[in-house]
Amino acid sequence: MYLTVKETAEYLDVPEEKVKALIQQRKIRTLFDGEQYLIYKEQFHTHFKQLENYKRLVEELWNEPIPEDLDIKDED
Repeated sequence: MYLTVKETAEYLDVPEEKVKALIQQRKIRTLFDGEQYLIYKEQFHTHFKQLENYKRLVEELWNEPIPEDLDIKDED
């Protein structure tokens, strides 16, 4: 399924200008049909999967208990 720049901006929840900038930087693959850029929606699934994996990793790190350090000396 192909999306227009406006639809892609809504899908990614970013401004249209950001999508256009990413197209110019060649970070988003597009097709130009003579009138407008068309963006293949499936190219974002890998990105979203990586984001989910990263969120899960960060959550695991935040929930990991802090180990007791045996080298701490009591200064009392």
